[in-house]
Amino acid sequence: MKITMIGTGYVGLVSGACFADFGHDVVCVDKDSSKIEKIEAGVMPIYEPGLDRLVADNVAAGRLSFTTDVTGGVAGADAVFIAVGTPSRRGDGHADLNYVYAAAQEIAAAIDGFTVIVDKSTVPVGTGDEVDRIIRATNPDADYAVVSNPEFLREGAAIDDFKRPDRVVIGGDDPRALEVMRAIYRPLALGRSPIIEMSRRGAELTKYAGNAFLATKITFINEIADLCEKVGADVQDVARGIGLDNRIGSKFLHAGPGYGGSCFPKDTLALLKTAQDYEAPQRIVEAVVAVNDNRKRAMGRKVIAACGGDVRGKTIAILGLTFKPNTDDMRDSPSIAIIQALQDAGAVIRAYDPEGVEQARKVLENVTYCTDAYGAMEGADALAIVTEWDQFRALDLNRVKTLLNKPIIVDLRNIYPRKLIEEAGFTYQAVGR
Repeated sequence: MKITMIGTGYVGLVSGACFADFGHDVVCVDKDSSKIEKIEAGVMPIYEPGLDRLVADNVAAGRLSFTTDVTGGVAGADAVFIAVGTPSRRGDGHADLNYVYAAAQEIAAAIDGFTVIVDKSTVPVGTGDEVDRIIRATNPDADYAVVSNPEFLREGAAIDDFKRPDRVVIGGDDPRALEVMRAIYRPLALGRSPIIEMSRRGAELTKYAGNAFLATKITFINEIADLCEKVGADVQDVARGIGLDNRIGSKFLHAGPGYGGSCFPKDTLALLKTAQDYEAPQRIVEAVVAVNDNRKRAMGRKVIAACGGDVRGKTIAILGLTFKPNTDDMRDSPSIAIIQALQDAGAVIRAYDPEGVEQARKVLENVTYCTDAYGAMEGADALAIVTEWDQFRALDLNRVKTLLNKPIIVDLRNIYPRKLIEEAGFTYQAVGR
């Protein structure tokens, strides 16, 4: 199949490279010529383990190419995927669909023969209808169908998620379009990944509902963690106790500083705005958003409390800046609110992250960025672990103790056993333990 991917951001580049690895002929289109030049030179615009090799291998095999020419990229394609950004719109929190609609208009002018237009971007219910209307208005003679095919990729594990998905959701009712989509995803048959077909609006809502539910699980266990601290229980025991129930499941039950990233914050907000438009309030999701927003600065206060209630003039070492490991994504990362809360209280920040420093510089000021974890600890009055990168899981505690002015560790990801840290002579604070 000939596939065109509009957008070379996180979803577009990963999806395009994986489709090419399946054996399809893929062209990725992006208006940013400098981004295209860098990708062709082997420089990825995002950090995703294994992506650089996957792109290079498929470019070398002749299955994957990049261009800024929308018309040339779309002409003759069996399917054109719209994989552009849908950030929260300033002012009201709705998903900003300008990029999606602009892509639809450009695609419409370049359609050549029957073409399936696929919404891969995360979009509110009804977006596919508007994309359909735009294409029909722009090119009344076009032969096409619009389907929804939401992505379910976890940053840091996106390639594996794409190739071994829990499910593939396809929304549409045109028989020709569905047959094209089945052919595109046929390589997944060996792994028996479920392909679920439903209405276009059902597929659009499935993406938002899924993310909202996962955000709810995270927020739920975080509130349970707060209760554990009050009653003397260990949230990890509680999470295991409920997670072994198959009706609940163990994933997303890890207490911490709250969710962040490119999906959960904007998608929960967009779902709430859609619900308001349709007069179907989502009270649970409203509470989830509010609790999560408040939690991030609360974790800053937790660090302050561990330092005796006053951090003015003190230096705090921060390990981990990105919202999760194995990514360079700083969007809505809990570290931002935590660091700002500490700075507001007068603290000096030294920080280290294996991949996120470049992006962190764009959103955090007056932070000393270090080249390794131990460098961040040197002369600090306390250490706070904010992101659970693997390299932070086996720190040399004796070295840590010699570097810190005071032996205080605040473990916001619960990656260390309390007994181990306390026996090493540290004051230890965790979440829900």
